[in-house]
Amino acid sequence: MRAFTKIYTFLRDKKVLFLGKLVTICLCVTYLVIWTACGSDAIEMFDCSVITPTYNLNIKPILDTSCAKSGCHDAQTNQSGFDLSSYSKAKSLSQQKAFLGSIQQKSSYPAMPNDGVKLSDDKIKLLSCWVQNGSPE
Repeated sequence: MRAFTKIYTFLRDKKVLFLGKLVTICLCVTYLVIWTACGSDAIEMFDCSVITPTYNLNIKPILDTSCAKSGCHDAQTNQSGFDLSSYSKAKSLSQQKAFLGSIQQKSSYPAMPNDGVKLSDDKIKLLSCWVQNGSPE
């Protein structure tokens, strides 16, 4: 009978520990979900009905001077795995939420350009409309 009591106590304690860990994990996951949902700014959408920027005419000059410059997101440096030196690469990256989130300097994304100088509102609008219009060449 004493052996049975020891086994029962051992199993009961393991069950309590397991349930305690499970509750702790659930609370942590809930906290992270709430924290990330509350802390993120929405990507700003613009009225682009009269603005139709193209990569070659409007976007490439902005990317070349602010993003795809030496030491940043050019073909050689490829900072953080992002290369914005060509249309095909820029178009592919522009489809990611982080592209506009970083350019618009939203709180959940690393602020770009990395040198701390935010792009002008006109350039941000051009880039945003380019993405909203499907990133045309």
